[in-house]
Amino acid sequence: MAEIRLTRVEQGHTKIRNVPIAVTPEGFWCCPSPVVFQKTIKTQNTLNKPKPSSPPHKINPHRKQNPMSERKIPFTPSRSAAISDGQRILNPEIVTEGPVLTSSVVTERPPKPKVDTLPRKVAIEFGEAGTSDMKVVLLGKQGFCVKLSVHKNVLVEFSTFFADKLSEEQSSLSSLEINDCEDIEIYVETVGLMYCKEMKQRLIKQSVSRVLRILKVAEQLGFNSCIHSCLEYLEAVPWVGEEEEEKVVSSVLRLQGEGIGVSPVLKRVSSEISKPSKDTLVQIIELVLKSNDERSRREMKSVVLKLLKENSGLPSYAGSADICNETIYGSCQSCFDSLLSLFKQAADPEFSDKQMETREPVVKQIALESDNLSWLLEILADRQAADEFAVIWASQQELATLHEKLPIVSRYHASCITARLFVGIGRGELLPSKDTRQLLLQTWLQPLINDYSWLQHGCRSFDRKVVEEGIGRTILTLPLEEQQSIMLSWLSSFLKAGDNCPNLQRAFEVWWRRTFVRPYVETQDSSNSFQTDN
Repeated sequence: MAEIRLTRVEQGHTKIRNVPIAVTPEGFWCCPSPVVFQKTIKTQNTLNKPKPSSPPHKINPHRKQNPMSERKIPFTPSRSAAISDGQRILNPEIVTEGPVLTSSVVTERPPKPKVDTLPRKVAIEFGEAGTSDMKVVLLGKQGFCVKLSVHKNVLVEFSTFFADKLSEEQSSLSSLEINDCEDIEIYVETVGLMYCKEMKQRLIKQSVSRVLRILKVAEQLGFNSCIHSCLEYLEAVPWVGEEEEEKVVSSVLRLQGEGIGVSPVLKRVSSEISKPSKDTLVQIIELVLKSNDERSRREMKSVVLKLLKENSGLPSYAGSADICNETIYGSCQSCFDSLLSLFKQAADPEFSDKQMETREPVVKQIALESDNLSWLLEILADRQAADEFAVIWASQQELATLHEKLPIVSRYHASCITARLFVGIGRGELLPSKDTRQLLLQTWLQPLINDYSWLQHGCRSFDRKVVEEGIGRTILTLPLEEQQSIMLSWLSSFLKAGDNCPNLQRAFEVWWRRTFVRPYVETQDSSNSFQTDN
């Protein structure tokens, strides 16, 4: 290719823009500003828009029209010289009368050539042609064209792409055309970086998204020093948001197969350990369970619960589910043992005679351990692994016996655990066996009823309607004879305590129909069937 030929950039269609730029001693730019391209594209779009036709000239009928001869303009050489070829008078009769311009002549201009209505092509030139020995022409979308005046030795030294194009067989090539260039602006900037000694300093002020674009072009050009500078930038700069992180990781992983060292960047999101350590999860849970600051504890409980929910939905996490459940149950057992020890301490007859400074820490610790168990139960219920928790809690007869001996202000937090289990069974979040459900109601329903008034006012997350529905549904899962025993016991408590007792009327109605209505209907059906047969 002896010279640059822009077949689609024709005379009359092209706007050449020489951009004022900071030029290196070698005659090239440092880094072009994106504003140059944005303004040029904006100008191009403005030129491509069809201009609205001007409204016809209106003549005021009341205005007196002077004869043409009375409105002659004296001829002057300077005015005549200022008239362009497109403004010359085309009416031969008027030309013979003299070199004058009239308003009627100006309105009779011929229409513009159709070539002006075609989309314009825009070209920008970078570099100094006088000091360069190579031309690179970039042809992009929307008719955008950029001509670069560069140096062969620079391109060959930094780019394997240009080194292949300018091999020994084509060493005399003085111009190169690159068609369908997707990102001309970044292409120009990346070639400009070949002339920068401190490439990393040039990237400092750039955004992550722009450096990723530079990295992509540098990869296409085989510009290895630029690739390494981009990776150094990405390793050090913060990534904002998950979307940006995913873009960085995907771009870097693309280079991994090409033998480029990308591990420093990927170490931010990956570890040499294939799976998270069990000890790490234990440590996180223990830190949350032992926290004494109520606000930070509540926030981190919510965060850990949310993250565990997200993990449980991933296919890759299925293999770690058993390990996670085992870890949580280990923490549960520790909380059970601690709560039993605290109940024993608070149930001691001498405990009530001690000073408030001695009793208050024990009461706070009971509330803390009860809250810990409620949180762990929430995690297990969400993971559909809470059946064993129900078995353990239903078997805490010693704890339930001590529960009656404690003041209500010290014990009612433990009833929150019972309430959450009833809610889980009522929702189908856990499916304990019939014996477990029966034992749970037998052991913990009455303590729950005794603490019900305090639960309504002392527990922030307590929802009376949800709890009552859960209790009723749990009772209705038992055999009918056991339903009757529990319902009669509840009815006695409800008639005495009123609102200070769970309202199980809906469950009571279901039990009533099962006991008194449906057997009667079945008997009637069988007697009718017997009469029909006879």
